[in-house]
Amino acid sequence: MSKATNLKIGELAKQTGLAVGTLRYYSDLGLLQPVQRGDNGYRYYSQNASRQVEFIKKAQAIGFTLEEIKTILDVRVRGEKPCSLVQGLLDRKIEQLEIQIKKMSLFKQELEEYRTSWINNPNLESNSQEVCPLISSVSLNSTPPN
Repeated sequence: MSKATNLKIGELAKQTGLAVGTLRYYSDLGLLQPVQRGDNGYRYYSQNASRQVEFIKKAQAIGFTLEEIKTILDVRVRGEKPCSLVQGLLDRKIEQLEIQIKKMSLFKQELEEYRTSWINNPNLESNSQEVCPLISSVSLNSTPPN
């Protein structure tokens, strides 16, 4: 392949709308492989590299991490179809979201209980020793969802 038909990283950045640094990072992670490296150290990418970047962007848009995307791409490079892997990863993401939604809902309910308690007990604010007596009344067992 001649360098004329390949894209420099700056050209690929323009085509994809990503920063050169992001493309270098993808390359360093093994998500995007240059087809060759020039004597000058430049990375040259094939014409279809923009399709690979588009795949990475779409996978990120639906919540896949760069590590998961690398795993998917590695399966494809081995000549296998990664769709069953993608479906399994997606199922796991949905389960994680359901757990997070339950945690968030419980936390919201807890915050609403504090709000009601504070509205019903206006005397809490009269203690000027505390920075904010309302917050001082919070139990340390209260933990926001992560």
